Amino acid sequence: MSTWELLLEAGIKAVAVFALVLVTVIILVWFERKIVADMQNRLGPMRAGPWGILQTIADGVKLIVKEPVVPRKVEYGLYMVAPIAALVPSILIFMVIPIGKPFTIGDRVINLAGTDLNIALLYVLAMSSIAVYAVVLAGWSSGSKYPLLGSVRASAQMISYEAAMGLALVPVVMFTGTTSLTRIVDAQAGDLLGFLGVWNIVLIPSFVIFFIAGVAETNRAPFDLVEAENEIVGGYHTEYSGFRFALFFLAEYANIFNISALTVTLFLGGWHGPDFGAPTWIAWAFPILWFMAKSFGLVFVFVWIRASLPRMRYDQLMSFGWKRLIPVSLLWIVLSGVAIAVRRLGLPWS
Repeated sequence: MSTWELLLEAGIKAVAVFALVLVTVIILVWFERKIVADMQNRLGPMRAGPWGILQTIADGVKLIVKEPVVPRKVEYGLYMVAPIAALVPSILIFMVIPIGKPFTIGDRVINLAGTDLNIALLYVLAMSSIAVYAVVLAGWSSGSKYPLLGSVRASAQMISYEAAMGLALVPVVMFTGTTSLTRIVDAQAGDLLGFLGVWNIVLIPSFVIFFIAGVAETNRAPFDLVEAENEIVGGYHTEYSGFRFALFFLAEYANIFNISALTVTLFLGGWHGPDFGAPTWIAWAFPILWFMAKSFGLVFVFVWIRASLPRMRYDQLMSFGWKRLIPVSLLWIVLSGVAIAVRRLGLPWS
């Protein structure tokens, strides 16, 4: 392929990924509103479109056309950059997640991921680390004490739980022998009893730790002290409005889907699932449907947790991360290493 063809393919993939993120967030916001409303015995959005499906689009249009209000004491350059810095890492993370099985059109193999990196797991951790800077920049540049307090909380929280998240991934790498997301999904191929997948769900402690740390990384309840309305108004984005606030909102929900999609990829078999003997012309869609069904199943858990659990105190939040999750993660790495060594080398006395 020529350089121009490679650039064109990269551009098409980038636009496709951004469009997919946008559509997914629109559906996800509507999904959360309806589920929470049902749990609280309400109807939720009902007026804009059938079952209120267009309410998210209406809210987005409202934020885009709304007059932007910029406080006088802001550091203008950093204040403007922060929302973009929050959104870009979430899109870049989505770029490496395989959402379906590669298929062939003519002599071209179409890979259903923006790109297949050999170091995808390290790349994901690096991008999630960069997202912390957006929060810190937004809080510091706003020139207000409430955003500053929210950004300090966010940076401490995200760094703390990122350590647990990274440690939870070590047994996955040890078990599969790769850091490529595509190869991790391939390692979960096959089936048990003709239906149940051979998933990494056997790594249940890693699954639980990773998902809990993911909830904390996205600043969702019960770890939403970053945006505690009764304490610090709205947290790091208190002084943002209009389109710039919409970018923070978009980044938050994109990260929720990213965590759910990564959990599915690492532990729940990715796009693997039965096709029920469907003909070839439609069988290619089943992996995508399985991936989305599993991902939205975990999104439902996010919503369920938000609707069910109260907010933790800040000392409880930090204590849970450093005194519970990280020690358990380290212990599980040791146990996983011993189990893998025994499986490959046998017992030392045998």
